[in-house]
Amino acid sequence: MAYVVARRSGGWELRESHATPRGPRSRTLAFFRSLTPDVIARAQRRSTRQLDAAELRRAAVRAGAPIPPASLADGAAAELLAELAAGRPPRPTLGRLLLDGLEHRDGGLPQRKADPRERDGELPERDGRSSGRLPDSVRAAAGWIAATPQRRGEALRDLLLLADRLPRRRRPPALVFPPLHSTPR
Repeated sequence: MAYVVARRSGGWELRESHATPRGPRSRTLAFFRSLTPDVIARAQRRSTRQLDAAELRRAAVRAGAPIPPASLADGAAAELLAELAAGRPPRPTLGRLLLDGLEHRDGGLPQRKADPRERDGELPERDGRSSGRLPDSVRAAAGWIAATPQRRGEALRDLLLLADRLPRRRRPPALVFPPLHSTPR
């Protein structure tokens, strides 16, 4: 069984446990700061058992170890969403290019003719485009996509401390019903 342990130096350790006649033992498969595919490959080479990469990632998530995004695009998208949530949007031209690139999922941006009304790198507003507004809950969560586990933990701790300080609702006194008699009076 493989598991992840935090080190005092701020790094992480990927370990494997096994049973021996003298009791359970573990050995280190890899040290890391961020669980990359190279770290997983190194651990798989050193392991005495077949290790599943997905299981190693789940173990790292359980321990709170940082895992880089699956691709550069995912990391950039998470950072862009965090910037947007913080109120720092890209320039209008870049924003429209991003929209065009996302609409054409073949991997490239469409080639278009230059708009004669375009000047100073600013594109005019598109006509007839639906707003496609997202719910407020989705917009509020966008800022947390690129947040580190430490930042998420701090926010959760602050939220729990706030909940502890909220006054408790006073309960009304228990209702007292007249007693029921089984014999007639």
